[in-house]
Amino acid sequence: MNGPNPETQMQFLFALRSKGVTDESVLLAMENIDRGLFVRGLFSERAYEDVPLPISCGQTISQPSIVGVMTQALQISPRDTVLEVGTGSGYQAAILARLARRVYTIDRHARLVSEAREVFNQLQLSNLTSLVGDGSFGLPEQGPFDRIVVTAAAEDPPGPLLTQLKVGGIMVVPVGQSDHVQTLIRVHKTANGFEYDELSPVRFVPLLEGLGKDT
Repeated sequence: MNGPNPETQMQFLFALRSKGVTDESVLLAMENIDRGLFVRGLFSERAYEDVPLPISCGQTISQPSIVGVMTQALQISPRDTVLEVGTGSGYQAAILARLARRVYTIDRHARLVSEAREVFNQLQLSNLTSLVGDGSFGLPEQGPFDRIVVTAAAEDPPGPLLTQLKVGGIMVVPVGQSDHVQTLIRVHKTANGFEYDELSPVRFVPLLEGLGKDT
């Protein structure tokens, strides 16, 4: 795939801006990472629409504007180490890798990690490590992290992930008990505890414990 044509690319970036993605470094990263590489099969022709699309293992690739909003909310600096819980297609992780010093991404589905790695290698993202595991427990051996992003909804921000966040760090996570009522939360970890900001209503698959049964 050769990526979107200039007109499609312009429409893609306009859609991001219209949904509140205004950080120039985030927009540049999203311009440089071709979403079409992460969408396979029947849905590949819709890769540049601002919609979520099905991927393997019953999961989805988030709509680009949500990826942009979440990435922007992290306020990543070039020196940061980032943990992503929920690799999915790998699209979000690839964008993070354009912005951070080091990115670790973990998913419970081995098939998703394998497919994402193929694209990471194609893009030569040498600062990105992808792992199979139960992301609800984080990655304590690599922590603490400057930034953590969770791409599945939890009832509350997971305790193990809060523990692995550095003081001064930021975590972005969808929170909600049902598929229909979820809120994107930004957590700032301070020396005295945690501060929470509600960002926007969202809809994500649930954060599940254990490894997935790949199909």
